[in-house]
Amino acid sequence: MEKMDVNGRVFDVICLLGKGKGGYSYVVTDGTGEYVLKQIHHEPCDYYQFGNKLESELRDYEHLRSLGISMPEMLDVDHKQERILKEYIKGDTVMQMVKEDRLDPEYIRQMERMCDILYLANTNIDYFPTNFVVQDGRMYYVDYECNPYMQQWDFAHWGMKYWSKTPELMDYLNNHG
Repeated sequence: MEKMDVNGRVFDVICLLGKGKGGYSYVVTDGTGEYVLKQIHHEPCDYYQFGNKLESELRDYEHLRSLGISMPEMLDVDHKQERILKEYIKGDTVMQMVKEDRLDPEYIRQMERMCDILYLANTNIDYFPTNFVVQDGRMYYVDYECNPYMQQWDFAHWGMKYWSKTPELMDYLNNHG
């Protein structure tokens, strides 16, 4: 089994959760609990510009936490290896629910309430449905990325296009599985 560490604390890698614009996220265990370990990567992204990815994650986490956005707790940061250890929110992603035609309208309402908070703070998050996990009826934003508010990238104008089987989502699924 592959091992990774965060500040000397060793974890066994259970599985790869996914790859995003800024890193790879893995479910890991220390034998007593499960966590998410995000390894920052420096692969090019043609549609998004980053500065220092780790510092952006830390800044964005603090901003969203100050707003009270439901998200996993950041447990540790390894600056040298550019790794973040997070609480593991176990559940289905909104993407899984949409693909299986079982997205409860309650999660749209939860997103709208989240947007009320975000927009008052002049903030957008990445509304793509893989970034939201539902655990015990509560939806969590499992990414920490946020940006200044721009209407074209808000939930109603961009994100909502991927929260049902729209042509935009179907095109994405056809090209990315």
